[in-house]
Amino acid sequence: MTHDGQFPPAAMIDRRSPISPREDRIPWAAMAGIIATVTVFAMAQGLTYPLLSFILERQGTPSGLIGLSAAMTPTGFIVSAPFIPALSRRVGAGRLAVLCSILAALSLIAIAWTQDIWAWMPLRFLLGVFANPLYVISETWLLAITPAARRGRIMGLYSSVVSGGFAIGPLSLGLAGTEGWPPFLIGIFAFLVCGLIVLAVTRRLPDMPQEGESISVGGFFMLAPLLLVAVFVAAGFEQILLALFAVYGAALDSPEPRITALITCFIAGNAVLQIVLGRLAEQFGSHPTLLFCVLASLAGCLLLPLLFDTWLIWPLFFAWGGVSFGIYTLSLIQLGERFTDQSLIAGNAAFALVWGLGGIAGSPATGVAMQLIGYQGLPVTLGLLSCVLAVLLMAKRWRS
Repeated sequence: MTHDGQFPPAAMIDRRSPISPREDRIPWAAMAGIIATVTVFAMAQGLTYPLLSFILERQGTPSGLIGLSAAMTPTGFIVSAPFIPALSRRVGAGRLAVLCSILAALSLIAIAWTQDIWAWMPLRFLLGVFANPLYVISETWLLAITPAARRGRIMGLYSSVVSGGFAIGPLSLGLAGTEGWPPFLIGIFAFLVCGLIVLAVTRRLPDMPQEGESISVGGFFMLAPLLLVAVFVAAGFEQILLALFAVYGAALDSPEPRITALITCFIAGNAVLQIVLGRLAEQFGSHPTLLFCVLASLAGCLLLPLLFDTWLIWPLFFAWGGVSFGIYTLSLIQLGERFTDQSLIAGNAAFALVWGLGGIAGSPATGVAMQLIGYQGLPVTLGLLSCVLAVLLMAKRWRS
């Protein structure tokens, strides 16, 4: 996107042209390829978190250790994030995405083969290293070619479809089970399909931005600290729920199929509500909509212990999933509103790094909290995250 907001025809969006689509010629084919790629990848990742947690729970692994194991993937996000902008320019964004899809599939094969928590630690770390570039590259592509007037809707659609991929992952466990190779084969196949999609649309996809002042991932932290705090909180919600809700439900004697269905309902809320939140951002502004998502997430934390054994847990989880992931969607929208060119990919890489930080800090901390104060340590931790972000957002709004 250029600074004057003008966009060329979709036919010009290829690997040899600048990223600057025109308002009346949106490159839908490129967008569809980007969204499909990340959706399939998200499906595989959405399967791995509850699957590995169920396996470790059956092995009698303490919740703190389960949380530590889950934190290895976001650790891979953290370590790989600073290298993504340079790697994507040197290797080529499309080639890097295909390579990461293949390596992620190989990592999941190794995880299925070993079935040992200590072997899983480095393997889950590598899974995060290989997953991260694909998310950074895809979101940079999408933000760069999306017209400003439609950013809320398109990014909401992106988040909705990708969340649908996450929802299919846990849902597939209800069909394939959580024992043996079948659930792992689903994830392995999905990773490989992701690479095939990139190969199919690679000529329509742009290279990473080259224009503008070069900004490091670390330098971006000084430009948008509150935006990164929001990403941290959104990451905490998703990583903690996917990694430890199985432990929370087991403590309340809830059967595995119900726990899996609730996780799916949570992610289904992500999928359905992001377009609505994107439209609200266009109508009322991204900052007020972000604050609404945070306050609604806090309300969900307070209601979880009260409604868990009632039918109201289903609509609660649906809405809770939508607004908690909406924190990330609104952060992406603000990133696209405020930054362009090389600062855009630096911002996306910083988002990935902070997402990793949220996961690595959230899952182990919540696991320890559950050991110290009981299973209600899960909603307590999530509530604290929401409360801190709400205070910061309201303070910024009051100052402005």
